[in-house]
Parts: sequence; C-alpha cells; structure tokens
Amino acid sequence: MTTGDWFLVIAALAAAGTLASSIKIHHPPPLLIIPLFVISLITSELTWFMVAAQALVSLVFVASGALEDSSGVLALVLMLASWLGMWRLHKLSQQADSAFRLALESGLGADFNKQIPAGRTALLRRSIDRGEWLRPFSHRRPGVEHLADISYGDAGERNLLDIYRPRTTREGGFPVLLQIHGGGWYMGHKQEQALPLMYHLAQRGWLCVSINYRLSPAHSFPAHIIDVKKAIAWIRDNIADYGGNADFIAITGGSAGGHLSALAALSGNDPAYQPGFEQADTRVDAAVPVYGVYDFLDHSGLKHNVALRGFLQDKIMGCTAEQDPELWRQASPVLRVNADAPPFYVIHGQNDVMTAPEEAAIFVDKLRSVSGNAVAYAELPGAQHAFDVMHSIRTDYMANHVTAFLEWAYANRSAR
Repeated sequence: MTTGDWFLVIAALAAAGTLASSIKIHHPPPLLIIPLFVISLITSELTWFMVAAQALVSLVFVASGALEDSSGVLALVLMLASWLGMWRLHKLSQQADSAFRLALESGLGADFNKQIPAGRTALLRRSIDRGEWLRPFSHRRPGVEHLADISYGDAGERNLLDIYRPRTTREGGFPVLLQIHGGGWYMGHKQEQALPLMYHLAQRGWLCVSINYRLSPAHSFPAHIIDVKKAIAWIRDNIADYGGNADFIAITGGSAGGHLSALAALSGNDPAYQPGFEQADTRVDAAVPVYGVYDFLDHSGLKHNVALRGFLQDKIMGCTAEQDPELWRQASPVLRVNADAPPFYVIHGQNDVMTAPEEAAIFVDKLRSVSGNAVAYAELPGAQHAFDVMHSIRTDYMANHVTAFLEWAYANRSAR
C-alpha cells in the first residue's frame, strides 16, 4: 500500500467515527455497542482534541507525499468532512445550556430562580470556563477538601465512601449530595465519575459523598440498593461530624448509578432494602438520575433492553424475571413511581447507545402523572452515554444547571 492508501484508511475511519457520533443509532448490534459508545463519547466530548489529532496526522501524511496520488487527495477530503462534522458536534454541545435551562423552567416554573435566596443565588454560575473544558481530566479545585476511604458498612472496600467538602465551615452544616457510580452494577469505583459536578458543588457550599457498593456477580440484586440505603443511613447519623447537614440529602448517579439513585429516591424507608436497619430514615430530598435504566421488564415495549435483559438475569439479578417477577418489578423505578417522590431532574443524551432516552422520557411521563413534586427532564442534543465523566462544554453546563436545581430544591425543602 502507498502512503496515500494508508492515509485514506485512517481518514475513512476518522470520518466514520465522526458520522457515528453525529447520529442517533437505533438498536445497534450488541457487538458494536461498546465501540460506538467509546468513539462517540471521545469525539462528542473531546471534539477539539480530536480535530487537533487528526490535523497532526494529516500534516504528517501530507509531508510524506500522500497527496501525490488520488487516494491521498480523497483522504484529505474525508478529513475535511470529519472536521466539518466535528464543528457541528461542537455547536450541539453548546446547545446543552439552553436544553438544561428550558428543562428547569418547564419542570420548576419560569421564575424558579426567584425562589432561591439571594445569598445562594450568588453561588450560581451562568457561564462556563474555557480553561476547565480545555483541561478535561483536571478535576481538583481550590477550596475543596477530599477525604478518602471512610467506612459506612461491613463490606470492606465496597463499603467505603469519599467526601468532597468546602474547606470553610457553615453554621448549620452544608447540604449533602450522594453520588452513586455506574458501571453496569458489576464494575466502577467512587473516584471515577461525577468529579466535575462534585468539585463544582463543593466550591459552592455543598458536601458531596461518593460511595462504593457491592458489585455483581459476587452479589446479586438487591445488594447494590441495600448499600445505597446504608450510605443514606450513615449520612443521617454521621455527616454532621464532617460539616454536613442531614436535613437535606440529594442523590445522583449515572447509568447503573442513575438506576440506583432513582430507585433509592422512590423507595424511601422500604424495609425490603433495609435488612437490619429497618428503622433508619432513608428518604432523600431530591434526585438527579443521569442516563439511567428505569424499566428492567420493558413494560413500554420499546425493546431497547433486549440485550440488557440476558445480562441482568445472568449477572445481576440472580434469577430470571419468570422465576421472581416481583423482584424484577421492584427493581424497576418506572414501576415504583408514587405521589411522595421527591423533586426529580432526569438527564439523558439523545444519542445514547447504552441506555435509551425514550425509556427515560416514559419514566418522566409516568412520574409526572403521580408525583406531588416537580419533575424536570433534559434530553441533550448530540450527547452520548457517560458524557459527564470529564470536563467538557456539555458537562460544565450540566454542573451549572444541576447546581441551580439543587439550590431550588434546598430552598423549597421546608414547604415540602
């Protein structure tokens, strides 16, 4: 193969990756889900880094004489097309600001910000810092203290938590956010996800708790949600010692963590999930599930979870839905919606290939039909699964608007 041919192969792969990141792919073959997820996540959230990498590769090939034959010229055309596609991805990421804002105004009311006290409103950020999204993996922030590996249960490493808190103190303590990591209920770690959000909140007067929990296949459901409940109970009893205020506890998480955070918010004080600590108060005051799974049994008939169903029964649930239908039903947040649900802010990406935004929308509709509290839903143009694990334009706008939601919920806790 000539230099131009090799350039063409690389350019074709680059253009294909940009195209895959730019469209919603319905029901991808199971073997393609992970590759599509990885390339789409990198391209849509690290767009300018991808442009720079492709430009560098192109310069090397051009300097090597790749344009001396037609394949090299075609390769350069494909690279240009890829860059145009990534410019569109960049513009889509900027639309996250309006998508988040409109979701909050629709769910909470157009004047929801006026319900936040002036002292707390001053903590809100309305723009994003280019210096943050150009350093996507630089999470630490001034004024934030990280306390690692505090035990909240008897399961060793899987029952450890981390705390991210302001270095200052506040009379009465800081409101609390509990973060639940994703990873398909069988992998993941408390220090891998939602770091941009937690550092952002800790800089603005919140105390954030991130937990490990028992994982499958060593532990079947409901071990995961039991550990989440243990963590809430631990916060109730102990967080004041770390500067927190257990009178307000919000919960969030992505993917499997989105499922568990929604389930925890809808099953407060359920004794089935509190063996040995049935009297503990495990209710939460607000929930922000992100790209979660809400229906294990596919009651909506979307068939998005066909591949997930086999994985759940073999690795997570420890049984089939036919063997224990009630266990599967109770594990599905869409079947646990109730009038006492706390305020919810559900977030999902339109291009998610791992979990379906259509399922999230159905969950939101059913929750709105019965809940006595506000429900907001943001579906983000161009966003892929796990988009918020690093700083990016979309992630940093999310931090701004989730903070606004939590401040609104915190301000309204007495009325509720």
